[in-house]
Amino acid sequence: MRSLQKSNSHFQKAVKKLPLGVSSNFRYWGDDKTIYVKRGKGGRIWDIDDNEYIDYRLAYGPAILGYADQRVDDAARAGMDVGGVFALGTELEYEVASRISRMVPAAELVRFSNSGTEAVMAALRIARAHTGKDGHIIVEGGYHGVFTEVLWYTEVEDWDPKNGPPEVLPYCEGTPKIVKPLFHTVPLNDANVAEDVLKKHHGDIGAFLIEPIMGNCCGLTATKSYLEDVRLLCDKYDVVLIVDEVKTGFRVAKGGVQELLGVRADICTFAKALGNGYPISVVAGREDIMRHVGNGVVHGGTFTGHSVSLAAANKTLEILDETDALASIERYGLQLQEGLGRILNGHGIPHNFVGHPSMMGLFFSDEAPVDYRAWVNTNYEFYDALAAELHELGILVEPDSREPWFLCEAHDVECLNETLDKFEQAVKITLKKTPADRHAIKTA
Repeated sequence: MRSLQKSNSHFQKAVKKLPLGVSSNFRYWGDDKTIYVKRGKGGRIWDIDDNEYIDYRLAYGPAILGYADQRVDDAARAGMDVGGVFALGTELEYEVASRISRMVPAAELVRFSNSGTEAVMAALRIARAHTGKDGHIIVEGGYHGVFTEVLWYTEVEDWDPKNGPPEVLPYCEGTPKIVKPLFHTVPLNDANVAEDVLKKHHGDIGAFLIEPIMGNCCGLTATKSYLEDVRLLCDKYDVVLIVDEVKTGFRVAKGGVQELLGVRADICTFAKALGNGYPISVVAGREDIMRHVGNGVVHGGTFTGHSVSLAAANKTLEILDETDALASIERYGLQLQEGLGRILNGHGIPHNFVGHPSMMGLFFSDEAPVDYRAWVNTNYEFYDALAAELHELGILVEPDSREPWFLCEAHDVECLNETLDKFEQAVKITLKKTPADRHAIKTA
């Protein structure tokens, strides 16, 4: 059994100076479960108690090549010699933007920011300027950062379909109710509902915001036909299609999810894997839309285009674009799915993998759900119990079943064999600990 004595002790100090003892709500796992990292290398991290973990969170996806990748870190050190930030541009901005445009045809013009949240904020602002319409559609279960316009969600856990669509609620306190009328939700993979909403509200809706592979909802994936329909609807009703690739960008394919699923965005956003962990993000899109920036739309930031982050992104994209890194990650993911599936089948546990092998969702159900509403009918309680046992054994996955497993180039055969061995141990422990009725698959 692992010890978290030092992490627990540090938490008691940290909580006196930091709300929840951490710098992001999502890093708090409980007073006695929150861990603090000492270091990371490759596909593994070590906490301050010297517990070692094979990491399938990867900071929610940024470490596409693995932690402390020598190639990227050397480039970042060279970026330090440039000098940091100047409130002026550097030549490297053009070089990185040009590569992004080559990899993602929809990214005709590019602007840099520092986080996924900032990129999506800018995308919505630009879309409103282009259309003159303030409202937006978000797909249920989608996650687009932590800012006012997107801090709403559909409540499905206690939802009864007989009562109509799920209720839309603020994600947190402090979300002003006055912005709720701007927010419209639709279920994934149902273009008829999307068209109904647009028929009724198209005069007010200027943007359709979607993660075609849902990075905070188990990797639930849009069908190609749904995306084709959404593209047509956006064109018909003068709505800007924003494809949020903060998690999928440069991870699921060199051209991101747009290449993988054959959709072309009007505006797209990138962040996580762009710099292998260095803070950088992008809002990009059609030239005529992006030209609103600086011509009515303000976009900026003191730390945008930081020389270290740009240098790291330049090297990361070079590796992803010019080597077989993404193919290697995908192969590992398929081998991992095959091994996990073999173990689960051996115990008679219904399951499904969704998303992409590099950011895969694991559902415990006879059939994979096609939207967030169906997630509630899967056995997510078993996943949550299993995740806790995996942590004890040194396999780090998100405690919440709605988060995919993220893979990196540094995950190797040793990681694979150890993961499968410990996964089987965790399954056996979970089956013993949880009552039999917890394993039953829910039905709607």
